[in-house]
Amino acid sequence: MATPRTDTLTVEVVELIGTVVARYYAEYEQAAAKHSLTGAQARVLGLLTLEPMPMRRVAQKLRCEPSNITGIVDRLETRGLVERRPDPNDRRVKLAAPTKDGADTARRLRESLDFAREPLAGLSDEERTILRDLLKRMLGEGAPAAP
Repeated sequence: MATPRTDTLTVEVVELIGTVVARYYAEYEQAAAKHSLTGAQARVLGLLTLEPMPMRRVAQKLRCEPSNITGIVDRLETRGLVERRPDPNDRRVKLAAPTKDGADTARRLRESLDFAREPLAGLSDEERTILRDLLKRMLGEGAPAAP
């Protein structure tokens, strides 16, 4: 079993990541509320604007229970922001997809999020690329670390 790193630099990096995440979520919740959405509803709507998908996949991507997503999609559907439609590849599967109003709401919500956009604007393209690649590597999505 690997020994956890508790050196000063690691502790500082972990604290900074926690601060960034907390500030992002706080702003995201405020932006969602301006559109009369909860943060969870806004995240589901934003994810569905990337591509329609079955609710089970939404739950996997957001790391929550499928029954929670069903309730969120129900509320978004009642507001006319999301619709359920048959999957063209498997008619037994229903896809959740944004309506035009839902896509417009998600776009306006994204445009109102300044927290991440403003600080990132101060970084060069190269610095943003390095940051992206490091974050992906931390999440196990990037290339393995060089020895």
